[in-house]
Order: sequence, then structure tokens, then C-alpha cells
Amino acid sequence: MKFIKTALAAAAVTFGLHASVASANIEVRLGHVGGPGSLFEITANRFAELANERLDGAAEVNVYGNSQLGSDESMMRRLRLGSLDLAIPSTVMSSEAEEFALFEMPYLIEDREHMKRVRDEVVRGPLYEAAQAKGFNIIAVWENGFRQITNNVRPITTPEDLSGIKLRTPSGVWRIEMFRSYGAAPSPMSLSEVFVALQTGAMDGQENPLIQTYSSRFHEVQDYLSISNHVYTPAYLTAGASWNRLPEDVRNVLQEVALELEDFALEEGQRLDDETLVLMRDAGMEVNEVDFDAFVTASQSIYDTFANDVDGGQEMLDSVAALRE
Repeated sequence: MKFIKTALAAAAVTFGLHASVASANIEVRLGHVGGPGSLFEITANRFAELANERLDGAAEVNVYGNSQLGSDESMMRRLRLGSLDLAIPSTVMSSEAEEFALFEMPYLIEDREHMKRVRDEVVRGPLYEAAQAKGFNIIAVWENGFRQITNNVRPITTPEDLSGIKLRTPSGVWRIEMFRSYGAAPSPMSLSEVFVALQTGAMDGQENPLIQTYSSRFHEVQDYLSISNHVYTPAYLTAGASWNRLPEDVRNVLQEVALELEDFALEEGQRLDDETLVLMRDAGMEVNEVDFDAFVTASQSIYDTFANDVDGGQEMLDSVAALRE
């Protein structure tokens, strides 16, 4: 009997060690397309740092940035299959669920304080539900940012100035239609391909938040920066099929840290906008502001299409408008 008890005790210890080792070997892979110095990189790395401190060996978050795991579209497929744990999609979400085209509406978001209210009262409602219906679980709402236009042809002041300009856009159909309605010749392209396209003249310009433009070195191959603020794009820390396979305590830590970083992402976004604009001026880019009223007027058709074509579209637009101060 003593032998049996000893053997059982030894087995229990061995099992405990194996369970501990197995737990410690859990890798939570987080992918994003942001380049070095981008807001995506800053936020993702801060998330991994804080989460790993609190996980204390139960699991480890590893970040794969700069499109190491492919384009946004590729990472969305991996989330759905469960071969990637977390990603930070932005515009691409409008291709996954039409409700996310809300954030394709130009001049929808006034400022980041407005966005906080929209995040808490609109995004966590119909948009979370739309993502879940497609097999995705949004863990938190971070930031991509206010988008600006760069190009090598001319300063953009009115929509007419975009006429004929070959403009790279993300793959969301709404962004393409918006710029087409302004007279540009938009083409979707993965972010990792844009520098060469601008350098060779295959594309005349692109539109992105300032820090994404700067961290991707587009200022090195672009002459004009037009401050348009035409679209504000959130970024969504998103899980897929592998989420429920993670231990509950691990999921709880990831969720907790992700939510804590929501305001951090907004604050970093503002800081980076201010600092990056100075850097881009210093790099020699010619900077101007657009005629905002002209762009708002030219954007009415895209609002009408969204309200008519997207289920609940007008209600979402009204909800966002009601949260303006």
C-alpha cells in the first residue's frame, strides 16, 4: 500500500509538472500590418508587455508586426481558421461585415472624445454583434487614426484636385467608392506593397494616418501632404476560432489588458499626430489643409448609399450624430 501511495504521489507531481510546462508553452500569436514605430506596433507591444507580466508564465503573447503574417485579409482568414489568435484589423472589417462600413463614412467622427462615446455606445452594440455573426470576437477597440492624403501630383484642396490621381486604398469597397466619387482612380493594395508602387509611379498617392504614412517611409517618395481628416478608422483587437481554446484565466487577462489600453491608444494617436506632422514638414513635404466644407458636400452620396444599403445604417448614423457635442 505504501508503494502504491508513493507511486500515486510521484505521478501527481509529474502530472502537475507536465501541466505547468504545457501551460507555459501556450503561445498567443498577435499579428498586425503596422511598420516599425507605428501606432499598431506601439499599442500591440504595450499589450504584450502588460499581458505577459500578468500571465506570469501561464501563456506568452508574441507580436508579429510589419505584415510578417501576411496582409489584413490573410490574417482574417487565419483568425477564422484558428491558426492565428489575435489580429488588429481596421478598414478590412468593412469587407467582413457591412455594418463596419459605418467607419468608412467621411467626416463621421469629430475628434477622439467623440470617438470614445461612439466606441462605448455604438461599437460595443451592433458592430460587436456583426463581428460575432461572422465568427470574430472583438476584444477591444484601439485606433488606426484620422487619415490624410499624400501624392506626387499636386496639393489636394478640393475633391476636384483628386481627378485622375492613382490612389492606393485599403481593400474595403466603401473607401474605393468614396475616392472614385471624388474623381480619383483608387486601387486596393496591401500596405507592404505601397512603398514600391509610389516609388515607381505605379501609384501617385495613398491615404493613411500620419504615423502609418511616416513609419512606412512614404514621406520619402511623396511630395504633397494634404490634411483632410477624411475618415477616422478604429482598430479592433480581434480573436477568432482559437479564442475559446485558450484557458479561461488567460482569456480574462487578455481581455482586461486590452480594454485598459483603449484610452492609451487614443492618447498615443494624438501624440503621434502632433509629432509626426512636424517630422513630415521637416522631411520636405509640402503641407496644406483641404476645403473641408467642399469634401463634406461631395460626400453626401456615400452617406445616402450607406443608409439605404446597410441594414440599420441610418439608425447607426443617427446614433453617432447624437453623440456629438
